Parts: sequence; structure tokens; C-alpha cells
Amino acid sequence: MLRRIFTVGGFTLLSRLTGFARDIMLAAILGAGPVADAFFVALRLPNHFRAIFAEGAFNAAFVPAYAHVHGERGAASAGLFANRIFTLLFLTQLVLLAVAWLFMPQVIAILAPGFSADPVRGELAVELTRITFPYLLLITLVTLYGGMLNVMHRFASYAAAPIFLNLSMMTTLALAAFFPGVGHAAAWGVLIAGFLEFLLLAADAARSGILPKFAPLKLDEDVRAFFRALGPATLGSMGTQLALFADTIIATFLPAGALSALYYADRLNQLPIGVIGIAIGTVLLPEMSRRLTANDQVGAMASQRRAFDFTLLFSVPFVAAFLTVPDFIMRAMFARGAFSKADAAAAGATLAAYAIGLIPFVLIRSAVATFYARQDTATPVKAALTGIAVNVALKVALVGSLAQVGLALATAVGAWINLLLVIAFAVRAGYFEFDRALMQSMAKFVGCGVVLAAALWSVGWYANQQLAHWGTLRDETALLLLIVTGAVVYASSILLLFGRRWLVSLVRSS
Repeated sequence: MLRRIFTVGGFTLLSRLTGFARDIMLAAILGAGPVADAFFVALRLPNHFRAIFAEGAFNAAFVPAYAHVHGERGAASAGLFANRIFTLLFLTQLVLLAVAWLFMPQVIAILAPGFSADPVRGELAVELTRITFPYLLLITLVTLYGGMLNVMHRFASYAAAPIFLNLSMMTTLALAAFFPGVGHAAAWGVLIAGFLEFLLLAADAARSGILPKFAPLKLDEDVRAFFRALGPATLGSMGTQLALFADTIIATFLPAGALSALYYADRLNQLPIGVIGIAIGTVLLPEMSRRLTANDQVGAMASQRRAFDFTLLFSVPFVAAFLTVPDFIMRAMFARGAFSKADAAAAGATLAAYAIGLIPFVLIRSAVATFYARQDTATPVKAALTGIAVNVALKVALVGSLAQVGLALATAVGAWINLLLVIAFAVRAGYFEFDRALMQSMAKFVGCGVVLAAALWSVGWYANQQLAHWGTLRDETALLLLIVTGAVVYASSILLLFGRRWLVSLVRSS
């Protein structure tokens, strides 16, 4: 399992690094003004729908079902099942695309109502979203192919696919002079990336002999079971995305730049979520599905515990850094060109608020895997919807005094409620053991995080004093100093509190 995690995590890390290069270009060229806000709405809308219908609900329902059919009845039955799901998926996404494209002004009016008072942002958002929205159809098919390949223990191409989005947008931004505007260049980069990702995954599926084909629609027992799982999973994913939609809707009423601050803060927050949380969850779900199909309950539970340990081991440094030195990170990453130090300060405060919920963000994929692997998508919905209700209520309460920082803080609180409820449900069902060993491990991780946070804060204060007179590369040098110090302090803390034997056993058991 460890090798697969590093395969997914490695490609995801490369994707995030190229994503940062892309965002540095976006920040320098677009800044945090009206054009940037319009583009980020155009980028968010297909990504929200993707998270609901593709990577969220679809993966949760399809991967365990496909693994079960493949394990119980072989490749031929699994292929027929995949063909029928592919046909349904393609037709429904095509209808959604046509409706959204035709009624895009009304869609933007509903989902970004604050733009109605700003015709420039509103009209531009409609234009750009019409360009980006077909990305949804392409990325949904990518998700189907990726789920099938993951069950076959082929993780590389699906993990590498998002790199195309970053490279494509960087290329079109570099060629922005050939487009009506910079926003149009970025939007066309999104659409081109969808085609590139589709071709990559389709080629890998074809080489593996599992490329789906159109098939006559038939609601057999496998398809009906898939839809029984898909319904609750969609509700759960929809709840999460509705909360993110709420961010977009509310932020459109805030001054120009609020949406951009949310975007750049979320991009950094997504680094550990993608490289650690999603990578581990992606590998864990088919692993647990395979073990449970073989009736290996103990092995499935052990896999999940190892996933928790790996997730916390790699996530704690990000929490400490985002909480203590977010301003250094934002200035070093983005404060150049049209993106000012004031923009960086706003995004840094938003990042710190997101970081309060980073642990549940990265753990939730591994936590819900125990239910999804058992084809129970209904139970996590109860936790998700409760978290979302608190999330949205807090957004309304906090946005007036804290602006976009309040939106991020509400998201963090909702994430904690979601995770704690999922774990409570799993313990009650006997799927997870919250024992003494786990409590001790969590206490040690908290201790390592506190030590690291203190070290980062001290080094940040020192850097402010010693580098204040530098004219160039001040923030970049300070960030490099923080990274080196943090790595040494955290590694030493882990070895001191956990010991070398724990690290060796964690690696060997995976």
C-alpha cells in the first residue's frame, strides 16, 4: 500500500507544484481584481459540479461496486457493468452541459448574485464559464476511467492527469496576447486541459483492456445497487459543495478581491489535502474493498489505522506552518506583479482560518472509506449534512465581521463536526477502534505540532528583525529558512516522541 500511496502522492505533489507555478502566473497577471473574480467563478462552477457528480459521489459509489463485481464474478461482468455506467454517465453529463450552456446567465445570476450589481464582472463570468463548463463532461469520464484503473492497482495516470490543467493554463496565459483577454486565455486553458486529461486516461484504460464502450441501457442488479449507493453519496457530496457554493455566493457581495483571497488560500490548503489526504484515501478505498470482499475484516481495519498514521505524520507540519507563518508563505509565493502585499495579507489570514480544519480535511477520505468499502454511502451523509448545516450557519454569522476569513473559519468548524461524527458512527458500528494506542499516538502528534509551531513562530520573528532591510528576495529567503528549520525540528520531534522503531514498523507494515 505504501508504494501506491507514494505513487499517487508523488504525482499529486508534482501537480500541486506546477499548480503553484500556474497560480504565481495568475496572481502576477490577473491580480485580485474584477477579472480575477470573474475567472475564479468560471473555474469554480464546473469544479463544484465535478466534485458532486464525479470525484465525490461517483467515486464513492463506483469503485467499491466495480471492485466487488470484479472480485466476485470476474473481468467480463465488471466490464459489462462499467459499459452501462459509462453510457448513463455520458448521456446525463451531456444533457447537464447543454442546459447549463444555454441558461448560463441565469446560472451565474443564481450562483454569483453579487455580480448583478457589477455588469463587468457578471458579463465576463458568463463568457468565461461557457468556455470552462465543458471541462465537466471530460473530467467526469476521466474519473470513471481513473476509478477502474485504481481497482486494477494502476494509479499513475489518474494521479498525473491534473498536471495537464496547470501546464495548459500556463501555456495559454503565456499566449494571452492571442486571446480577447487574460481571463479568456485562462478559461481556454481549462478546456484544453480537459481534452488532454481525457486522452491520457482513455489511452491507459485502452492499454489495460478495460476502456468502456457504449452499451444498451439495462437496470440490472449491479446497476441498481450502484444507484442505491450513488443517491446518498450525491447528497453527501452535494452538501459539501453547497457549502462551497455558499462561499462563492456570499463572497460576490464582498469587495473585489475577496474571492481571489479565498482562491489563493484554498490553493495552498489543498496541497496537503491532495498530496496526503486524497492520495491516501484513493489507495485505501480499493484496498479496503478488496479485503472486505475477501472477508478480511481485521486486515481492512489495520489498513485504515495505518492510513490515519501516515496522514497525521505528513499533515501536522502544514497545520503548524499555516497557523503560525501564513503571511510569510503568501508573500513569498504570490506577492509580485498585480498581486500586492495587502492582497497577500488578506489571503494569509484566510489560510490560517482554513488551517484550523486541515486535520479533518485530510483525514475524512480515510475515515469514510470504511463505510464506502462496505457500499454504505448513507451513513457518512448524516455526518456530512450536520457539518454543512453548522458550516453555512456560521458563514452567515461570521461574514459580516470577518469577511472571507469568516467563510474559511466556518468551513473549518464544519469539517471537524463532519469528521468527529463519521468516527463516532464507525466506532458504534464496530468498524473502527478508538483505543488507548490511538489516543497516545494522537497526543504525540499534538506535541510534535506544538513544538514545531513554536519553532516556526520564533524563526519568523527572527527573520522579520534580521531581514527587514533587504530589498529583494527577503520573503523568499525567510520562507526557505522556515522550511529548513521546520524540517529539522519536526523530524527530531517525531524521532524523540515516537522512536525509530515506530517509523520502521509503519513503513514495513504498509
